[in-house]
Amino acid sequence: MSAPHGINEGQLTTRPPLFNVKYYYWRKAKMEDFLTAEDYELWTIVNQSPLIPTKQNAQSETVPKDPSEFVAADFRKMKKNAKAKKILICVLGHDEYNRIFVCSNAKQIWDALQTAHEGTYQVKRSRIELLMRNYELFSLKESKSI
Repeated sequence: MSAPHGINEGQLTTRPPLFNVKYYYWRKAKMEDFLTAEDYELWTIVNQSPLIPTKQNAQSETVPKDPSEFVAADFRKMKKNAKAKKILICVLGHDEYNRIFVCSNAKQIWDALQTAHEGTYQVKRSRIELLMRNYELFSLKESKSI
């Protein structure tokens, strides 16, 4: 994973790394580090799921709470998701923002970016199979030496 040119040692640690498609995997790792350092719970929200306040309804099903039913702890959860979402949005340019502007939480934004730049599981699997096939078919030409 190579770093982009122009990134100097000792840059600001209070600003998240700007998103750059060319260095997607490098920026992805840096974003994880930034969110974890900012607040570990932010990375949990982005990587696993948003902390949506829920309640049990009459049928004993877990359903999201109506905002009018929120208590202080619920507002704290929603604030964490909003902070993670803000950080992710602030690092994106116009083109990337157009991909995610309909996302309602940080997890959806992260997943949309991953799908756009890494592909779905099936695409990844196909790429791996193609690389393995190319490796298996690899042979040294008679005119070449090691």
